[in-house]
Amino acid sequence: MPDSVKLLSTPRFRPFFLTQLAGAFNDNFYKNGLTIFIAFQAASVSQEDSNTLVNIAAFLFILPFFLFSPIAGQLADKLEKSMLIRRIKLLEIGIMILGAIAFMLDSVAMLVAILFLMGTQSALFGPVKYSLLPQALKPAELIGGNAMVEFGTFLAILMGLIASVYVIGFGNAAMGIAVIVVACLGYWASRGIPALTAGAPDLKISFNIPVQIARIMRDAHENRTVFYSVMGISWFWFVGITYMTQLPNFVRYELGGDQQVYVLLLAMFSIGIGAGSFLCEKLSGRLVEIGLVPIGSLGLTLFGIDLYFNQGQSPGGELLTPTEFLAQGFSLRACFDIIMLGISGGLYIVPLYALIQQRSEVRKRSRIIAANNVLNALFMVVAALYGAFALYAGVSIPVLFLIMALMNAAVAAYIFLLVPEFIMRLLIWLLVHTIYRVDKTGLDNIPDEGPAVLICNHVSFVDALVMAGCVRRPIRFVMYYRIFQLPVLSFVFRTANAIPIAGAREDPEMMERAFDAVSAALREGEIVCIFPEGKLTEDGEMDVFKPGVSRILERDPVPVVPLALRGLWGSFFSRAYGSAMSRLLPRGMLSRIELVAGETIEAADATLEVMQDRVLQLRGERL
Repeated sequence: MPDSVKLLSTPRFRPFFLTQLAGAFNDNFYKNGLTIFIAFQAASVSQEDSNTLVNIAAFLFILPFFLFSPIAGQLADKLEKSMLIRRIKLLEIGIMILGAIAFMLDSVAMLVAILFLMGTQSALFGPVKYSLLPQALKPAELIGGNAMVEFGTFLAILMGLIASVYVIGFGNAAMGIAVIVVACLGYWASRGIPALTAGAPDLKISFNIPVQIARIMRDAHENRTVFYSVMGISWFWFVGITYMTQLPNFVRYELGGDQQVYVLLLAMFSIGIGAGSFLCEKLSGRLVEIGLVPIGSLGLTLFGIDLYFNQGQSPGGELLTPTEFLAQGFSLRACFDIIMLGISGGLYIVPLYALIQQRSEVRKRSRIIAANNVLNALFMVVAALYGAFALYAGVSIPVLFLIMALMNAAVAAYIFLLVPEFIMRLLIWLLVHTIYRVDKTGLDNIPDEGPAVLICNHVSFVDALVMAGCVRRPIRFVMYYRIFQLPVLSFVFRTANAIPIAGAREDPEMMERAFDAVSAALREGEIVCIFPEGKLTEDGEMDVFKPGVSRILERDPVPVVPLALRGLWGSFFSRAYGSAMSRLLPRGMLSRIELVAGETIEAADATLEVMQDRVLQLRGERL
């Protein structure tokens, strides 16, 4: 069972999960029920008016995300989160009571107007929804928690759409009762959410919306990686809304399927998102692994292109039922593309949400998530307008899918060039998951926050990459400057902001700059790793530790975590056969190595002899 599923048994996650599940279900249950009522049951509404009302409804639901997200972000930072969520759920009950009255009165205008109130409630809930997770979960659970939230959200969307079709068949009164019941269930679940400390209790709330939008955008832009992650999520919703909006007509006119086939493919997409989210957790190894984002982006492009080549294969005549559709040769390919788009979306979006939560300043986290919501809403509106314009201009749906896939490739390449950390993490992930199988022991000894020095034996040119692929927190490595001259490693270590160092005889000024950079990093609360031997081992055995690490601790007495690598001696990247990288994969693919961390050594006790002895004990007999 995935660790994310196990979170459902914990009282710090289960009530929140059920609360957001009920909210997402109710939003889509109400919206789709309204759409069905307008399209099929409101006798006074013409086809032209129906199209207009549906578009107005979509606009009214998304408008509050522009208007109220900045205020919502401030409230989520200032107030205790569980209390705020309960108040928002009480607001939902009040709105759903109005919605029930509108259904019972058969009032189209009132039903549409209430969507604005629903959008307001959703806009208020968004920032607290995602900023709560880093407080409620342990760092190792953050990916799993986000995977469950994304899976639950898309499952709720799907179930809300399906349930509305059946419930409205029993009459508008049944819809009205149902939306109230679901809102009450959401409030009941929210009562179990544990209290969480406010991020910025002294924050003064400002209701100047234009000023606050500009301010939260500046907050998001303070961290370059966070900001472009926000842009990446917004782009995902641009692509996702395009696919979701065009899917019904794609099924009807390109694949020849009926309404149930549309529901089937929508279910496959939702299942794909869930599978991709859980796969992301599995492949991440409990890390916030943004190296998976380029893989997800590649999938969104490849399977979007394949949908284009799956056009014009539907038979004429009667629309196909699900059974008839699945019997067609082209249907399996279409189903595969839809599922893989969902899986790619899960791999793409889960690490981005987790990264924003992990790297945003705690006092501003909710406001940065509010900025994300504003941009998401903007991109979705632009996507809807772009899709409508493209189709009006005569672009077919398959061609629109092809354009979106190619645009996705271009946008992804642009973001990855601006923030090369995504590609750097991908290279590290590929190393750790294709060339080696890494067993990890004791890594919980590395503190989740605050400064620390990591020390480790130095066996190969990829020691730092293996460590970076296994440790949850970003590490500032102190590396011999000549390693920056190696083609791939130079890109990786420069992107990881490694600190180059030289010996006192080679370049005393560079050595002093390195110690200054280490001190600055520790005072910023970062983790620094140094290989105290000062060079790669020539025979597999550990060399004597150099005094550089003692000098670091004299200047900044922080905790020391000893680590040891086992199994890398004799590998392609070691000097077991003379020059490193002279024999191609001498131990074969997926050879097993180990990274072991020992108990923390306090700075006062961290003599060279003690540190070397600890690392030697951790390494053991296996080289």
